Amino acid sequence: MQKKPVSLALMSVPHIVGKNALGQAAVYFSGYSRIFVLVDENTEKLCLPVFLDILSNVSITAVIKIKSGELHKNIQSASFIWQQLTRLHAERNALLVNLGGGVITDIGGFAAATFKRGIDFVNIPTTLLGQVDAAIGSKTGIDFEGYKNQVGLFADPKAVIIDPVFLDTLDRKQFRSGFAEMLKYALIMDIALWEMMDNRPFDAMAPDLGDMVSRCVADKISIVEKDRQETGLRKLLNFGHTVGHALETFFLNSGTPVTHGEAVAAGMICATMISSHRQGLDCNSPEIVFEMIDRNFARLNFAERDIPEIMKLMAQDKKAKAGELRFTLLTKRGNAVPDVVVPEAKVRESLLFYLRNQ
Repeated sequence: MQKKPVSLALMSVPHIVGKNALGQAAVYFSGYSRIFVLVDENTEKLCLPVFLDILSNVSITAVIKIKSGELHKNIQSASFIWQQLTRLHAERNALLVNLGGGVITDIGGFAAATFKRGIDFVNIPTTLLGQVDAAIGSKTGIDFEGYKNQVGLFADPKAVIIDPVFLDTLDRKQFRSGFAEMLKYALIMDIALWEMMDNRPFDAMAPDLGDMVSRCVADKISIVEKDRQETGLRKLLNFGHTVGHALETFFLNSGTPVTHGEAVAAGMICATMISSHRQGLDCNSPEIVFEMIDRNFARLNFAERDIPEIMKLMAQDKKAKAGELRFTLLTKRGNAVPDVVVPEAKVRESLLFYLRNQ
């Protein structure tokens, strides 16, 4: 692990990454009339005491708690946050601290950016997934009508504080979920990160995890600072997510939710298979990618009869355009091309490939 935090700049948003990052964050909580902390029942129990202990000099007005999980990243939860901010007399000069995983930073940023036309917020991601992906890049939003991230906006946090102290609070399943996003960076843009992974299971990467997290944060920043609103280059970050988001929503709607990382891992298998069949692309040895994913993630349990419903969900994906499904595909490990139109028949074929090669 790193010995001290590293400061990374994304436009006007500072990112403090590494051990004791939270201890250096007090400056971002000064000058506000009221400070509110958004948590769920898990981060209230496991992370809030750590936050209050390390930042004991920060005066917290109130804690706002919502229910955990993607199921509750909805307009009802956003409305509850607005109601609480109103009840507690939050002014334009208030600060909302989002202490949690991707659900908390997504919905918290959305609620803050829309309350009284915008109050400041700080993201303190407490999951590996949040630290390497969800809390970075100024995307906020909620799920709507059964579709993931259907409503939202781009809004910059005042700061993003990424401290490994919170990773000790995660269960194994949530911890591993974040690895899917780390693997994504390695495959689309960072062959050195792939080599750091050294074809090991994720549990064996613990000694290098601090450096790998910092590398992932820097990777995402390098893309977002060039394409904040996802008009071109940022679409690279969608690798595995076209199928992945559809699968995540399918299982959520079925009452048997899977983690974001588990769904994206499945999506990356499908996208890699499509890449290897694509004329003009040169994704050699896709089996190496499949083996790495399967070493770390169990295959999801859906059936061939579920594919039409999964395809229907994919049609609502934000990356779709003029009815066409668009994918980020690999040209080789460490390099990718965004926004490639893929016929529905090929997507179905990739889902069948996933099912038949378990």
